[in-house]
Amino acid sequence: MKLLPYTKNIVAEFEKLQMAVDDLNGLQSGLIRIGTFSSVATHWLPNIIKEFQKDYPNVDYELLLEKGAKAEISEIFERYRLTPKIHFTTWDDYAIMSMVESGLGISILPQLILKRVPYRIIAKELDVPAYRNIGLALRSKKMLPLQ
Repeated sequence: MKLLPYTKNIVAEFEKLQMAVDDLNGLQSGLIRIGTFSSVATHWLPNIIKEFQKDYPNVDYELLLEKGAKAEISEIFERYRLTPKIHFTTWDDYAIMSMVESGLGISILPQLILKRVPYRIIAKELDVPAYRNIGLALRSKKMLPLQ
């Protein structure tokens, strides 16, 4: 399975995050490292961190951005026997949109990152469905706030 290594990394990073959160029960400061996608860091995390900071104002954060979904996109190309002419590669979504705006090519990006686009580009749906599931792993059901 091509996604298994990524899933294992996500679980390992979440366990680290959970240990940090557990440590915060008795601490008032520290560093939380969050493994995330650029689109999640842009659209979801600001509000989550803002709320968390109300209870823990001295906590610092480090966002570890995922390096893109190259494998997922490659699977689409392989499935439909497409061979794109790739002349430029970067993992930064905003750099990609800037390059597209400058007429240097096209790109496949997550829908979430395209919600607030600061560039003059056109976003179109793919003819083939392509989705990315985002999950959260917990050590036990006891960790759920609502049961």
